[in-house]
Parts: sequence; structure tokens; C-alpha cells
Amino acid sequence: MTSLFHDIIFGPVRSRRLGLSLGVNLLPTESKLCSFDCIYCECGWNAEHPGARRFNARADVRTQLEAALRRMAADGTPPDVITFAGNGEPTLHPEFEAIIGDTLALRDSLSPAAKVSVLSNATQLHRDDVHRALLRVDNNILKLDSALDATARRMNNPQNPDYNVRGIVEQMKRFDGRMILQTMFLRGMCDGTPIDNTVEEEVAAWLRLVDEIRPRQVMVYSLDRDTPCPTLEKVPREELQAIAARVEALGIPCSVA
Repeated sequence: MTSLFHDIIFGPVRSRRLGLSLGVNLLPTESKLCSFDCIYCECGWNAEHPGARRFNARADVRTQLEAALRRMAADGTPPDVITFAGNGEPTLHPEFEAIIGDTLALRDSLSPAAKVSVLSNATQLHRDDVHRALLRVDNNILKLDSALDATARRMNNPQNPDYNVRGIVEQMKRFDGRMILQTMFLRGMCDGTPIDNTVEEEVAAWLRLVDEIRPRQVMVYSLDRDTPCPTLEKVPREELQAIAARVEALGIPCSVA
């Protein structure tokens, strides 16, 4: 069963990829707000959450994050990472850059060993404020699930009809490697149509883009939570490791989660 995050600050949770993670949700706490509508999203379909579309206020984010960091420091369990994720795409927030600035200041003051991570679908990279903010965080983690437009559209359901993979790749290249590329691999059926981004055509095309983007790291993973499309299948770890080995053959570190 898919579910929303009902708080601005959530966790900490043990992340498969990042360690002890304190989550920050800039999106509405009772609905989803995203520029994608991914078939595997743990928050469910966009249409399932038609409630208020209000972003969380910058001041509330700062106040609640400060309280959480002070509490964790007092308990002797500071987070390994402060992660922007939540009910949709965090970079949609109109004050995203300012919130990143607030977060870095709080981190430096209260939990200096923690990393700041942003999980983003990369649809807002054309905005200069988003680009600047992502250059400041420790882990700028950007999604690219397929090199093929048709597959990307089926997996991610971008809400912008002009979305295309080439445009996203060009924006990613502007980071000059100061980013982590994250890709979900899956197979199965959705709406009666098969989908599989692990076939050779997909993987070979994706590897060419990885080599072009040259991120400092790649993260590959598969399903771990309930999905809105229940007929999707998790890719075995051994297959992910084989894909990761091909990434590392390009001279780029690749983790499997």
C-alpha cells in the first residue's frame, strides 16, 4: 500500500543508500505534488492525492529541522544525512535555494558531520536557482531511469509534455560531474503493457549517457516498497550488480541498493 509523508521532518530512517537519514518534506503533508507521476512511486499516483497544493513554509522547515537536529544531538544519535525527499519533487519549492542555505547553516552549527542530500527527478535543472542550490549540497542525486524517451515517459509519466531525455542530459552535464546519477531498474506490466528497462537495448543506451554525463557516482536500485502499479517486478540483485560492473568499467563508481 502506497503512503504519504505526513510531516515536514520525518524519520530518522535507515536508508539503503545513505545511512541514518533525517528526511525533509517540502511538499504538502496531505497530498502529493510532483512533476513526474512514476509508476513505482511509494506515494502513489498524483491523482490519488487531490488535496491542498501548498508548499511547506520556509520558516516552518527551518524551525522544525533545527528542533530535530537539537534533539538528535542531545540523544547522541546525529544523522548521517539530511535528505530532501517527501511527497513529490523538492526542487519545485519556490524558495528551494533559500531553504538549502538555511539547512546548510543548521547542519554546520548542530550536526557538522552530516551530509545534505537532495533526491530530485531533474526536471527543474533549467532553473538557475535550483542549479546553484544543488551545487552547494553534498549529494546532488538526480534521476535518469531510461535513455529512451518512450520508456522514460512510461516509467516516469512527466507532467510536462515537452520532457525529453536529451534535454535532461544536457542539464546534467552542466554540473561537470558534481552529481550522483540514480536509476530505478524494473520490469513487469503496467496498465496491461509490458515494461523492462533491463534489456540490452535499454542498458547499452543508458550506459552511453552515463559515459556522456560522467557523474561522480551512479546508484542503481530496484523496487523496495509498494508501488501504485502492483504488477511491477523487482530486479534481482545479481542483475543490478552486473549492470553496476559495466558502469565501473567506464571508470565511474556504482553502488547497488
